Amino acid sequence: MDVLERIKNQVESHPVIIYMKGTPQLPQCGFSSRTVEALKSLEVEFAYVNVLADPEIFQNLPRFADWPTFPQVYVDGELIGGCDITLEMHAAGELEKVAKQALANKSA
Repeated sequence: MDVLERIKNQVESHPVIIYMKGTPQLPQCGFSSRTVEALKSLEVEFAYVNVLADPEIFQNLPRFADWPTFPQVYVDGELIGGCDITLEMHAAGELEKVAKQALANKSA
């Protein structure tokens, strides 16, 4: 399967997914760490992909959604952004709303 197709499948299969450096238990950069902490605080299920463990995704994810940096957070199949946008949405209460709605849509 083509790597862009694989990314598309991952994004569409998980209501909330983060492409990050490292894992939620052991983030490998500060931006990934702060972003995953925001997601964890919502107490919602989310998937992750460690881009450091998958060089093909690391190389190609920036062109998938035309977003050059990591982490990248997708909710309900759409890129919401990286660390700064995710933290802004979290502070405003928007991240929790969209994440919980995406999970409700998936189970409906």
